[in-house]
Amino acid sequence: MLTLLQEIYGEEVGRETFRRVEALLAAYRGRLPGEATAVLSAQDAILITYADQVGEAGKPFLPILTDFCQAHLQGVVSAIHLLPFYPYSSDDGFSVIDYQQVRPDLGDWADVAQLGQQFRLMFDAVINHISAESAWFQGFLRDDPRYRDYFTVVEPTADLTAVFRPRALPLLTEVETAVGRQYVWTTFSPDQIDLNYRNPDVLLEVLETLLFYVSRGAAFIRLDAIAFMWKEIGTRCLHLPQTHQIIQLMRALLDEVASHVILITETNVPHEENISYFGDGRNEAQMVYNFSLPPLTLHTFYQGDAGALSHWADGLRLPGPRTTFFNFLASHDGIGLTPARGFLSEAQIGALAARVEALGGFVSYRQQPDGSVSPYELNINYLNALGIPGMQEDVGLVVRRFMAAQAIMLALRGVPGIYFHSLFGSRGWPEGVAQTGQKRTINRQKLARADLERELADPLSLRAQVFQRYRHLLRARAGLAAFDPAAEQQILFVDPALFCVYRVGRNGREAALCLHNVTDQRQRVSIDLRPLELTGPLWDVVGGKMVGGENGRYFSLELEPYQVFWLRPA
Repeated sequence: MLTLLQEIYGEEVGRETFRRVEALLAAYRGRLPGEATAVLSAQDAILITYADQVGEAGKPFLPILTDFCQAHLQGVVSAIHLLPFYPYSSDDGFSVIDYQQVRPDLGDWADVAQLGQQFRLMFDAVINHISAESAWFQGFLRDDPRYRDYFTVVEPTADLTAVFRPRALPLLTEVETAVGRQYVWTTFSPDQIDLNYRNPDVLLEVLETLLFYVSRGAAFIRLDAIAFMWKEIGTRCLHLPQTHQIIQLMRALLDEVASHVILITETNVPHEENISYFGDGRNEAQMVYNFSLPPLTLHTFYQGDAGALSHWADGLRLPGPRTTFFNFLASHDGIGLTPARGFLSEAQIGALAARVEALGGFVSYRQQPDGSVSPYELNINYLNALGIPGMQEDVGLVVRRFMAAQAIMLALRGVPGIYFHSLFGSRGWPEGVAQTGQKRTINRQKLARADLERELADPLSLRAQVFQRYRHLLRARAGLAAFDPAAEQQILFVDPALFCVYRVGRNGREAALCLHNVTDQRQRVSIDLRPLELTGPLWDVVGGKMVGGENGRYFSLELEPYQVFWLRPA
């Protein structure tokens, strides 16, 4: 930690900052849970949800969510990612007013702890920026000496053309302060003011916040939009060395006093840039969001061809045994397109955007250095995104196709992250976009518990069918060591109509051959088992039946449209 701080701030300031970090650690040592280093397994799956996702009139939301999850998700997911539950001013929680408070309408820290008794918890560290209504920024506006350097002030004449822009919005926001008009750096919106990590006081505040989250039960900490945290005019202000050094510092801090806590970086960027946040496999994030997976899976089902997805997955590598991917298809945000670049052509990305718009979704754009804009994010519910424009489809087909996509995500090496609306078969909410004017609202509808329970009790409803199949897949997955994050992975190029992955457990014995039909047609496939050191027959844990002959080295298999087989030795 001392070396990192001196690399970031210089020898003298770095040493003084290190003394303050030591004092911070001393203050927290006795307040942190003394758990062992985390070990992830096939039983791990993380639900992504807002704290107010389900509600009952007049009651705080967190106890309702806890009760709902205890009733439906015991043995289905192991952890819950609570999206920002702090007081906020915009962006559905991602413009935080106070990092260390629970929103009063949700409940309190005791309610968070109650949820944590049944499930491991993931908290968001929204530490690239903070709300314009926060005490920190209000102090800056008053020219309070404590907060004077908490934010990045830039002259409007500065040449910022090299800066990577994730939004088609101005980078600087004009504000009136006690000392006159100033322009502050706002990567995402005028209400989300970027923090100035050149000031070690800011870093100390953030490190203290991370330790506070651990003391409140966080087993996973998601570093939101972390790639943007260090600013250097004349550069892209993205993935700068100081950003990686600060993440390494966070990892070292947590390894010192809370080695069970897992850092997860959220960096919606091209794949090679994204995986740079693993560091050397020991010194940065233990997990990174697998951002290329959602758009490539969508492309696969649009084309009925798994070639691009298989090519990408075949190149997935991890730098060490303590790292793995956070696999997901849907989240509270949209489907990022930048991570698909390099695997899909611009024409193919344009086709994705056009089809999503034809399905009633939206496309968000980012600004290029030359002033032009390009598609950045698809805003649509993932179940809807897999549909066919202009076609009314029966529920059975919709469920089979959706669950085939989810099964691919579950079969890949890593830990699955499952958005609430995916697990419970939601469709999109365009009415919400009309209400808020924000495209991302289409996938952020909050639900009345009574309505949700009523639909889940109806076996013919879309929600019930999706949830029952999802629960079945997750329980099947949990019973196979071949799905451990540390289990090996081999992509098989059997047929473009199929996405095929072979997983082998850490013991070298337990294996799973996973076949996914990505088309609306029957597919017959013949597979040579010899290179996989398998012999028939095989047991399909999804369908609950034997496949193949008694001693066959080859076997032929017919898959119905969107059918999934997860096969293990009988």
